[in-house]
Amino acid sequence: MILAFESTAKVASVALLQGERVLAEYSVDCGLTQSELLLPMAEHCLASVHAEFSDVSALACTVGPGSFTGVRIGVATVKGLAFGKDIPCVAVSTLEALAENLRGLCGLIVPCMDARRSQVYNALFLSDGEKIERLTPDRALSLDALCEELKAYSDKPIYLVGDGYGVAERHLRPCGIALCNTPVGLRNQSAAACARVARQKLERGEVLTDRTIAPSYLRLPQAERERLEKEKASQ
Repeated sequence: MILAFESTAKVASVALLQGERVLAEYSVDCGLTQSELLLPMAEHCLASVHAEFSDVSALACTVGPGSFTGVRIGVATVKGLAFGKDIPCVAVSTLEALAENLRGLCGLIVPCMDARRSQVYNALFLSDGEKIERLTPDRALSLDALCEELKAYSDKPIYLVGDGYGVAERHLRPCGIALCNTPVGLRNQSAAACARVARQKLERGEVLTDRTIAPSYLRLPQAERERLEKEKASQ
């Protein structure tokens, strides 16, 4: 049984996966910080299926990109739960988990998370309705650059997904990118999708420990960027 956590955006989500079956998923989008939500949600998921933490065989979380605070909370939660228990830990790209949301659709899947300053965290994936192929690494890029890149895929249905959906849509449609409407219920981050990706990684032996699982930020936190910019300006 995999216990998975998603906390990289506004929605906090916890899910239990057994084999290919999602036993329980609990998502909250109410403005509370993930640190207040994740453990109670995990306890609720386990209790709702009459399971205990000792039944969990692996822990997973999305490790970024995303909110720096949210990423840290998710990773810290997994580290704390796994500490001293020798439980396998799985790190899942937030963007790969978002693509997993749309596995049943055929076309180009374009996960977008708002990175501010007219940028998004993004990767491109191609789905045939069953299998998903990653086309690019996770990256932070401008919406203008993403628009130019998507012009090469005009022959395919293009689906946006993620908390940057609105930001990206407002920029890409006026640029002439023909976007399909992604079902609203599939647009947000999901711990169930994280768990499904984690299951695939477990099968491939891509396992970490409470010591080695770590965030993947893609770029420096804002405070650090501002500090470096001030230092550069003063030189």
